Amino acid sequence: MASEKNHIDRITLFVVLILMVVSTVVVYSASSTWAMQKMQSASGLVNKHIAKIMIGLVVMFFAMNIDYKRYKPLTKWVIIGSILLLVMTRLTGGEIKGAARWLSVGGMSMQPSEIAKFALLFHLAFLLSNKREKLADFKTGFMPLMFWIGGVVVLVMVQPNFSTGSMIFALGMILIFVGGARLKHLLFTVIALVPVFLGYMMSAGYRRERLMTWVGFGSGETVTSTANYQSLQGIIGFGNGGIFGVGMGMSKQRELFLPESYGDFIFSIVGEEYGLIGTLVFMALYLTILLRGLKIAKYAPDDFGKYLAIGITSTIVLYAIANALVTLGLAPTTGIPMPFVSYGGTAIIFSSFAVGVLLNISSQTDLHPREREIHAGPAVKPEPAIGTLYK
Repeated sequence: MASEKNHIDRITLFVVLILMVVSTVVVYSASSTWAMQKMQSASGLVNKHIAKIMIGLVVMFFAMNIDYKRYKPLTKWVIIGSILLLVMTRLTGGEIKGAARWLSVGGMSMQPSEIAKFALLFHLAFLLSNKREKLADFKTGFMPLMFWIGGVVVLVMVQPNFSTGSMIFALGMILIFVGGARLKHLLFTVIALVPVFLGYMMSAGYRRERLMTWVGFGSGETVTSTANYQSLQGIIGFGNGGIFGVGMGMSKQRELFLPESYGDFIFSIVGEEYGLIGTLVFMALYLTILLRGLKIAKYAPDDFGKYLAIGITSTIVLYAIANALVTLGLAPTTGIPMPFVSYGGTAIIFSSFAVGVLLNISSQTDLHPREREIHAGPAVKPEPAIGTLYK
């Protein structure tokens, strides 16, 4: 089997490991002041973060050694299970900042939207690989896929979690587009849903305020509302950092100026402490994941592996870009984490699992063949050419 003959894509693994290791340093710097005040220990949060990183590594290496084709018969049941979890979260989940996004199981909290996101991508990859020839038909091909996307997106948005719902919708549309859906069907769907998304966004006061203050900031108006406070403080952090940064652990914004700087706005701390150079290096790492992921998809042994590789790669890179845009003030404030870097639990663990699957797909391509001599026995010395026998 190819999976027994080839190496995983070591570049992808190396880049993800770098992000995980660096995240421990950045999370410690970003959270130490807050942790000291709330937990009486500067390392209180980073210790939890390291524990989740370790779990993520175990999950990644576990997934790396499981043939991704084994997930094919499971995708439908997993997506149904994740939808049920979203329903349970809405009905019984604990509220944090007015949103029921967390579900407690055995004393531990998890975010079902992260599970549903990857469950959807796996199921879409399966459907596209099996029914690609029907995708051109709106009723029998395109709409069944939109049924699954719509079900997950609606349940995530009613938590409410507009940003994650929007990202899941975008990822689903990317995968369908790559799968060969007709452009007119995609455009019709997007145009039809734009008023729905805008109406939902404006239906809640805090979302409306975030959008309006962001637009006001973009037009040069003075904004004093707390709706864009995090974004403004994040931009100040980038300004403080300049080109080379103020140095490791020297951030001023972490001193309670930037709320939860260890979470969704951790990229601002990277910009302040490591400057423009540091942020470019970070984004170069995600660019590497993009290029390697697309190459793995190109050489995947089957369509399921190809669409799965594209979905996983798109998720990591799109989240990184969205997080960077928010912290730079180029998009309204949302709750999108920086993959493998922001403090968190469910996101790190399931992203690690997804990367493990991506690496397993890479091991079944011919990108990194093992030395065949190991299996072929000792090399045989070739006979010299006749013309050289008498030299």
